[in-house]
Amino acid sequence: MTEAHPSDAWGSGSPSAPFAPNPIRHDWTVDEVVAIHDLPLFALMDRARGVHRAHHVDGEVQLCTLLSVKTGGCPEDCAYCPQSSHHDTSTSPEKMLDVDGVLEAADRAKAAGSTRFCMGAAWREVKDGPAFDRVLAMVRGVKDRGLEACVTLGMLTEEQAKKLKDAGLDAYNHNLDTSREHYRSIISTRTYDERLVTLRNVRKAGITVCSGGIIGMGESVRDRAAMLVELARLRPHPESVPINALVRVPGTPLESLPPLDPVEFIRMIATARIVFPRSMVRLSAGRTDLSREAQMMCLYVGANSIFYGDKLLTTPNPEADEDTALIRDAGLTARKPAVGLSDAAAEE
Repeated sequence: MTEAHPSDAWGSGSPSAPFAPNPIRHDWTVDEVVAIHDLPLFALMDRARGVHRAHHVDGEVQLCTLLSVKTGGCPEDCAYCPQSSHHDTSTSPEKMLDVDGVLEAADRAKAAGSTRFCMGAAWREVKDGPAFDRVLAMVRGVKDRGLEACVTLGMLTEEQAKKLKDAGLDAYNHNLDTSREHYRSIISTRTYDERLVTLRNVRKAGITVCSGGIIGMGESVRDRAAMLVELARLRPHPESVPINALVRVPGTPLESLPPLDPVEFIRMIATARIVFPRSMVRLSAGRTDLSREAQMMCLYVGANSIFYGDKLLTTPNPEADEDTALIRDAGLTARKPAVGLSDAAAEE
């Protein structure tokens, strides 16, 4: 069955040809995904756009705000991260924020148009005790405000995931970052399989999964494809797939890498949309290095979620007024908060 959409262009109001839904697949091969990624650019964009319009409300974008509730001092050695205690960066360890301060930030985010409020703590893993109890209180407070609540806290046990679910958590972010093969050159303090265990614990608790990666870390196109294949093996697919471009932070081992070509970003967004037809594909870190035209192309080919606000944990993000203008000029509208599991989970 095909699904027709009300407009050919965002907000045009003209008739639209129907688009055939893409099947949900968990058996992608790396060669298949590379072949999609390497299609002639316009052919790739057309295909991704068709998949997007078959599965999502056209012209709608999810606005998310991300706040660091515990910054710096992380014992992990992620080569891209300014919060790692292994790197000499301008990010200094800070005390964990109090609940009231976080909820005031959530109020500001909601007033600015965000529907999902994400909280991040620079931890290797969650440890039971007062700090975790404070996070649970933050989650409850965010939910009381009518926002979707998301956290990223590092590794998580089944019992901790259940506590987060009981507090009302909607989504847990835990990125794979890159392919299994390239991973060992980026991180040595946590294994790839440990990341997958956390994702399984999150899913078992009934929390939706937010998991993607970073491009521009010296990886190959095959590495990028392999990361998507790994995520596609999850049943169901992650409800949210954030695609980040490396932010080259002084003091990190990756600071001297060349900037990412915007066309590579567009190709990765388009490929992710084809592999994950029903997922939210989030245009995440690295947007400050993209022109507004490049960002619009990412939105056109299937990105339907962005982080909204001037900072992503400790790295820069476009100012809110820039994003307001981008959304307005593209003819987009903000998505309303979701309730419960997404269609991606419900229909697989």
